[in-house]
Amino acid sequence: MDPNEILKTVYSILFSGVIISTIIVIILDNRNPVKTIAWILILLFLPWVGLVFYLFFGRSTRRERIIGRKIYNKLIKKPIEAFEEQKPGDVPPEYERLMKFFWDTTQALPFDGNQVDAYTDGYTKLAALIKELYKAKQHIHLQYYIFLDDAVGRLIRDVLIDKAKEGVEVRVLYDDVGSWKTRNDFFEEMRDAGIEVRSFLKVRFPLFTSRVNYRNHRKIVVIDGKVGFVGGMNLAERYVKGFTWGVWRDTHIRIKGKAVHGLQTSFLLDWYFVDRTLLTSACYYPRLESYGDSLIQVVTSDPIGPWKEIMQGLTMAITGAQKYIYIQTPYFLPTETILAAMQTAALAGVDVRLMIPKRADSSITQWGSRSYLSDILMAGVKVYFYQKGFLHSKMMVSDDKLSTVGSTNIDFRSFEHNFEVNAFIYDMESALMLKDVFLQDQRECIRISPKAWSKRPLHQKAIESAVRLIAPLL
Repeated sequence: MDPNEILKTVYSILFSGVIISTIIVIILDNRNPVKTIAWILILLFLPWVGLVFYLFFGRSTRRERIIGRKIYNKLIKKPIEAFEEQKPGDVPPEYERLMKFFWDTTQALPFDGNQVDAYTDGYTKLAALIKELYKAKQHIHLQYYIFLDDAVGRLIRDVLIDKAKEGVEVRVLYDDVGSWKTRNDFFEEMRDAGIEVRSFLKVRFPLFTSRVNYRNHRKIVVIDGKVGFVGGMNLAERYVKGFTWGVWRDTHIRIKGKAVHGLQTSFLLDWYFVDRTLLTSACYYPRLESYGDSLIQVVTSDPIGPWKEIMQGLTMAITGAQKYIYIQTPYFLPTETILAAMQTAALAGVDVRLMIPKRADSSITQWGSRSYLSDILMAGVKVYFYQKGFLHSKMMVSDDKLSTVGSTNIDFRSFEHNFEVNAFIYDMESALMLKDVFLQDQRECIRISPKAWSKRPLHQKAIESAVRLIAPLL
């Protein structure tokens, strides 16, 4: 036999063995069956592509512990003391189960007496952030998925340097993959000014390729332990200027009050994870008066623990809605749980509305998102395409009583692979404010009717169906 033929045969046998072994590992991992099938399909039909993607994005680490229980208890000691000191407030009875679920799974404490302000464009959010940063007297903790070296990024960097020179403690945490385009020199300027800067899960190929898949998608700012920001906007110019084809429409909130303790705890947990420095000083959790009437839980989720807390909480909120539930998300790649919850609520007569961008920033996620619309349109969910630009808002509001804003998209990646954070807000004033935001956006939308959607071109349906097969991997 020709030596080349022998080598080809040996190579084929070895490669087939690797593919089969990988499929067995995926099956034995007992994942979501939909995701398992998606991985098997891509490995069978595109083996090289599937193998590379699995090495980079597929390996599960959900059984690993991100932080020891003893360390965690030390970090949440001060927030628990602050929670126990507050007077018993009125907890909406219809949300007692939801609040208890968040406490049992993430130790998310419900703090009352908060003031909430919402920002729906990059300019107003940036202006508010800079104003609060300049007020800082003791510390600034800033965490973003994307922190770019552009006009916006440099502006915030310079503000942070100014505050560090004044003696304010400044810590910056950015995601290593989200901020891949930012040169290290940009962060070194901050370090030279005395700012502590760390990257989350730094990627080094090929040893840590699985870390590409587990990203810190949170956007958190905490100033002096009493003012915090959370939402969907990163630090980059496009969040202010948008695209040539439209605006960048997003939602971010400022919280003033004791709920900032939740944002602080999330930041300090992530800081300990990357720096192994335990920060538990009382200065990070100051005693605060009441600033408003909002009751808030800051809820986090991650790919490490056994539960998918934010996804499960959203499911409870959707199925618990009595009159209406309005949802904004840039990507709609729902798990079966979320999909069934939306269908069930709509079939039960709840006014369920979903708003997504008519044009997304990624073609493949746009095709994937559209593949799910028939499923919810048939159940009576009202679907709106935002036309003015790119809708990046991650917001939900229900029954004039419950609302949530944060970093979590309605997609597999946010629910299963990312470190996320959302503020769940239980009060009428905030709910009505965010409901009005949704209804204002609705004026910039076209509503998709089931009949018109069923008549879209066959090739479009075919592309959507093909992308849907790999939707759990997007």
